[in-house]
Amino acid sequence: MIIKKIQYYIFGWLLLLGTIAAAEQLQPDARPLIVTSIKPLAIIAKSAVGDAAEVQYLMPAGQSPHDFTLPVSALRKIADADLVIWIGGGFEVRSGKTMSKLSSDKLLTAMDLPLTQPQNPEPSENDDHSMEADPHLWLNPDNGNKIAAEIQARLGLPLKEIINRQYLSQLKSELAAIDDKTYLSHHQAYAHFAAAFDLKPGLSIRNASGGAQGAKTQYRLRSSIEKTNVSCVFVEPQYQDKDAAIIAAEYGLPLVPLDPQGLSQSMSARAYSEFIGTLVAQFKACFQ
Repeated sequence: MIIKKIQYYIFGWLLLLGTIAAAEQLQPDARPLIVTSIKPLAIIAKSAVGDAAEVQYLMPAGQSPHDFTLPVSALRKIADADLVIWIGGGFEVRSGKTMSKLSSDKLLTAMDLPLTQPQNPEPSENDDHSMEADPHLWLNPDNGNKIAAEIQARLGLPLKEIINRQYLSQLKSELAAIDDKTYLSHHQAYAHFAAAFDLKPGLSIRNASGGAQGAKTQYRLRSSIEKTNVSCVFVEPQYQDKDAAIIAAEYGLPLVPLDPQGLSQSMSARAYSEFIGTLVAQFKACFQ
């Protein structure tokens, strides 16, 4: 009789635990939701918060943030988010109207933070100065740490660097041997990276927004290539590389893939550190 009672109580507890587990599966994720406009900011956010928050990003792979329009599904994610992070209106022009409607405690505009700007920006062969500050600010690890610190402060998390100084020093030493060479990129996007790693500013085929240049600008670009020690032409997965391939063939330069948006980067607590390490490896491939 006693054994049967014990079995009955055990069965009751198992049934209760099973009901609780099922209810927990039905409940939505109780963690804060961070939604970023582009994947590089999601990489920073994930590295900053780890598993303390859920991190999602809006722009799908293969698109340029300069002309991305938010679909209805993105608007729903923004509405559900506890924190929304974007670069700013000069970079994500078509998202500005939506972001302007968010409260200041929900929205984090990266370009409004006191971030490091390159003192020697990439030389431009065009007269388009619509972007006074280089918006590709996530490519400087110092800025990555500063954005991460702001996210951690907003969520009340302990402050920690997402890429440490010792590792940065190691990466800088790997690029030290190529500081006298330069490169040609699809568009003007690497001033932050070059400044952070003491590299010469590169040349670019297109402007900072990815816009094509006129014949006069293309002529000046070719003149600069002939006078500069260019080692390769970088191509990016979100852009067609037709114009880059033409110039590479014209000057006998190799095409080297470069992923400044981290499209192939997995999302983990070490995502940003891995992302910067991959970029360094891709830059090294240009000069080998």
